[in-house]
Amino acid sequence: MAREGKRRRPMICGYYGEHNLGDDALLEVLLLELPKGCTPLVTAHDQAWVENRFGVATCNRRRLTEVAARLASCDALVLGGGSLLQDATSLPSLFYYCLLMAVARLQGKPVLLWGQGLGPLRRPISRALVRLALPLARGISWRDAASGELARSLGQRTQVIGSDPVWAYPRLTWRGEKGPIVLCWRPLRHLDPIGWRPYLQALATLAERSNRDLLWLPFHRLQDRGLLQRLHQADVVPKVVLERSQEIHVEDPAGAMTLFAEAGLVLAMRLHGLILAALAGSPVAALSYDPKVAAAAQALGCPLQDLEGAPHPQLADQWLQQIDRPTPDAPIAALQRGTAVHRALLEQTFAN
Repeated sequence: MAREGKRRRPMICGYYGEHNLGDDALLEVLLLELPKGCTPLVTAHDQAWVENRFGVATCNRRRLTEVAARLASCDALVLGGGSLLQDATSLPSLFYYCLLMAVARLQGKPVLLWGQGLGPLRRPISRALVRLALPLARGISWRDAASGELARSLGQRTQVIGSDPVWAYPRLTWRGEKGPIVLCWRPLRHLDPIGWRPYLQALATLAERSNRDLLWLPFHRLQDRGLLQRLHQADVVPKVVLERSQEIHVEDPAGAMTLFAEAGLVLAMRLHGLILAALAGSPVAALSYDPKVAAAAQALGCPLQDLEGAPHPQLADQWLQQIDRPTPDAPIAALQRGTAVHRALLEQTFAN
């Protein structure tokens, strides 16, 4: 517990206010786990939405000078969940977070990497930059073993490894027997457009043989909305998929979980779509464009299709066997226990 009357003002920095349900869930968990007495300042793009949704003060995450200036009035910098130290998004994005860590240390503020994934780091300059940045952090908790191993290869010796913080999100009871198939799919450049065909054909077979509707849930509003329409315009969508499909919009992670709890199967490309669906008890299967998705699927023991490899010849059969088979409790419980290290990191930093 925080000392009586003592206030702490951490700056929480991440991919917030970008209308991505996964990052919304990360922020929600982090705010709930901050010790009493913390009054955070959150970096966000859609500031008004984040302020209204979470009741916190914000600053514009896309203006580094503003963020650095507001950091001066804070007590600490917390890089809150996700994979912020990576160069897959862009090299400037990696520079942004590393520079902010350096600014915080120059201002005498502690830096925490909370529930972070590390990488990919595809460029030599990226690895050199992260090698310099990691010692700037007072405390680090990784969300998976692969991130810890990459950090170790870059010279970071102390490893605190847990599971993704979103596993701490409250669970629901599954009630989706005979329910629809929900898709958390995202655009992927290396599949456009012909590479989508085998997956859409497997989806058509699945929908027809199971006699289920298809609900497309855009997990990232700006990236995922209209994906089905774009694929239709590319003439790669089977007729049965079009006839059974509907795009569904929800406003927050809780809304997504309610939808998942009523689904007969969730086919997830998005990591946090997979996590929230499992927490809702839904049957799940993963399509992995990134090792983080594959790692979560393997931890759950659910069907996994690597989108970098050839489509499995019996993919539709794998999915059909998974319908109406809710996610087992044991792996979820283990992954939930793995979030305790992230909560402990916050308590050790702000509760004294």
